[in-house]
Amino acid sequence: MEEQKTFTVSIYTENNVGLLNRVSSIFLKRHINIEGLTTSRSEIEDVNRFIIVAKMTEVQVKKIVTQLEKQIEVIRAYYHTDDETIFQESALFKISNEHLYDEVIQRKLKFRQANIVTLTEDFFVIEASGSKEHVDKLYDRLKPYGLMQFVRSGRIAITRDKMQISELLQEL
Repeated sequence: MEEQKTFTVSIYTENNVGLLNRVSSIFLKRHINIEGLTTSRSEIEDVNRFIIVAKMTEVQVKKIVTQLEKQIEVIRAYYHTDDETIFQESALFKISNEHLYDEVIQRKLKFRQANIVTLTEDFFVIEASGSKEHVDKLYDRLKPYGLMQFVRSGRIAITRDKMQISELLQEL
């Protein structure tokens, strides 16, 4: 049986209502859990990009990419392993001000290359970015201080090698 790996699926699309639902249903029909999903505009004018992270086999990801490209609004879909991409996540941590000057927190911020982005009378917000593991470690270290809120982004990723999408669009 083929081993499951983490794949990053990049989907270049037109920006149309309902596409996210159709894209996620392709994963749902195959019982594949989406671990992360990010959408944004892409490097190409009027083209959006979905980045989906999921664990599956290479056979499964190939089938998914084929199904995605059958969607009318999908221009092209690609898949990559972690070794083929450069990726980051971002996170925000909201903590009570009673811990603002805690020496341990200050060291963790410096060590983890995190920043305080908001400071109010009642709380402060820390922003951190890095690998999933980096964000997870900071979460584990800040949790004992009573996180008031925590949120993280999905993966943002670019490929190490040149992608052929720009040339493809010029041909169209």
